[in-house]
Amino acid sequence: MSFLSQSDPEIFNAIEREKKHQKESVNLIASENYTSRAVLEALGSFLTYKYAEGYPGRRWYGGCENMDTIESLAIERAKELFKAGHANVQPHSGSQANMAAYFALIEYGDTVMAMDLPHGGHLTHGSPITFSGRSYKFVHYHVNKETERIDFSEIEKLAKECQPKLIVAGYSAYPRTIDFERFKRLADSVGAKFMVDMAHIAGLVAAGLHPSPVPYADVVTMTTHKTLRGPSGGLILCKQELAKAIDSAVFPEAQGKGHMHAVAAKAVALHEAMQPSFVDYQKKVLENARALAAELLSQGMRLVSGGTDNHLMLVDLTSIGVTGVDVEKALDNAGIIANHNAIPYDTRPPIKTSGIRFGTPSAATRGFGVEEMKKIGGLIVKVIKNIDKTSVIEEVRKEIAQICRRFPVPGIDD
Repeated sequence: MSFLSQSDPEIFNAIEREKKHQKESVNLIASENYTSRAVLEALGSFLTYKYAEGYPGRRWYGGCENMDTIESLAIERAKELFKAGHANVQPHSGSQANMAAYFALIEYGDTVMAMDLPHGGHLTHGSPITFSGRSYKFVHYHVNKETERIDFSEIEKLAKECQPKLIVAGYSAYPRTIDFERFKRLADSVGAKFMVDMAHIAGLVAAGLHPSPVPYADVVTMTTHKTLRGPSGGLILCKQELAKAIDSAVFPEAQGKGHMHAVAAKAVALHEAMQPSFVDYQKKVLENARALAAELLSQGMRLVSGGTDNHLMLVDLTSIGVTGVDVEKALDNAGIIANHNAIPYDTRPPIKTSGIRFGTPSAATRGFGVEEMKKIGGLIVKVIKNIDKTSVIEEVRKEIAQICRRFPVPGIDD
């Protein structure tokens, strides 16, 4: 950092402020995590210099022998970890991984079925403000209004009516286990291809703590920075017969060169995910999520679907009369980082929402356990019930900072 402080003090100071924020706050954003020092070292390496368009053994630039070694290791590790026929490790993000998957599987204007965004889907699952909603005809399915779980009766009816070319499962805000086998049978019944976006649950799948979509899906996309605990980026798995189509869709159709520093960091993260300690970590993620959910429920909060099977949960704030964005701001002031999130059948606009989402991957990486999550759950409720009381917010902030001092932040304190 000494070079940065001298050459660009404004950026340096912003980073230092964020460092302090990270150290004194508990991060409960479900889509964020901390990486190991080894992942950061690879990500910040001079590999960012290198152009390596193409794939191992088939590059458009010279001097790529070491890049081939790095990318081949990342590919083989992804295939082994997830028991997949083929892997592409070049997507710069989950959104670009999804873009490439669509390019490989369907044609512009084709009909696709996916979960509606307020019910737990993702922007790239057909939101009209993204390339997906503008390029394809999306028909959205929903969760059941009573159970707030995937409504297969509706999905089956919609599939028969619209005859989609592709059905997408996998979500950004769904707290329950997904039945991939049932989705596969449904897709087969209408002659559709089946794609899974497992961005959020990739780490749980890698650890064997959530059913894997790989045996059932034609293509599986993911991010590498959530539960997988790697660098920001995307990754695609597919059956061997789709390897050429997927690779062509990533490069040159969806993006240019692979970012080799990120590919190297993905390789390191995949290696870490193959270790027995990674399974223990994912078990802690689940234990913490259940503990946090139980505490919130015990203190009168309503959780969408009544709880969680994975790393995240959604609190329905409707009966309390506060918005998700107001709670998000109050919690941030109290040292608890979360994000406002739509809930199924939400009556508030996306900019406000009636829900807030919590997740435990970052807290588990940092070392927080069940007792800490119970304590934090109580403090969350305290903030929500005293959202306009500055003195209470400040009191909670001091308690959170005291807890956080016992748990170093990977990449900052180690």
